[in-house]
Amino acid sequence: MSHRRSRDKDRGVLVIGLGRFGSSMSLELVNHGWEVLAVDTSSRRVQHFADSLTHTVVADATDEEALRQIGAQQFTRAVVAIGTHLEESILTTSLLVDLGIDLIWAKATSRRHGRILEQVGAHRVVLPEHDMGERVAHLMSGRVLDYVEIEEGFSLIKTPTPRRLQGVSLSESGIRKEFGVTVVSVKHSGYPFTYATQQTVLDSGDLIVVAGRTKDVERFSEVP
Repeated sequence: MSHRRSRDKDRGVLVIGLGRFGSSMSLELVNHGWEVLAVDTSSRRVQHFADSLTHTVVADATDEEALRQIGAQQFTRAVVAIGTHLEESILTTSLLVDLGIDLIWAKATSRRHGRILEQVGAHRVVLPEHDMGERVAHLMSGRVLDYVEIEEGFSLIKTPTPRRLQGVSLSESGIRKEFGVTVVSVKHSGYPFTYATQQTVLDSGDLIVVAGRTKDVERFSEVP
């Protein structure tokens, strides 16, 4: 296992499986300041990512005792990114549910597999052909409800309205000057999404769609 001092236990994610999906998501989470404990049965994969991730360990996640030994029960968030082994994926998810983890994301290889994962207790199921690892990392981080990278370096996010933007018009908020992003759409409580204008005033229950350079929208997504 590689070791780096944990900065905040609430910023920790347990990732089980270091295939393409699990590794890309783990690296993206680390890049955004999350502490990642990555688990895989392959010592080769674990060694490959040992210097890039916060902690890596070789373990069998279908063994409840092994999960307890690595401290899985101490995490509030976990991702089951096991590949094509359906039985291992389902059993691991079930064990994490039994350990009381608050939020479990699980990778599914088909919609049927996804339904089974939901039935055993997964809170969110992702299909890699629709949800790449980097995108899921963004959705797990902060207050982002949806994330789309239009092209490299430019993204859209859907997020609740930060408190500091509530009760003022977009022109008064100075959001574009301060963060370099643009609110392109707003959904007031009880209404569908509509275009935002500089005169739009945001309220506490509103959802907004924000566009801009990826690094800028990421920074904006962390505004309280």
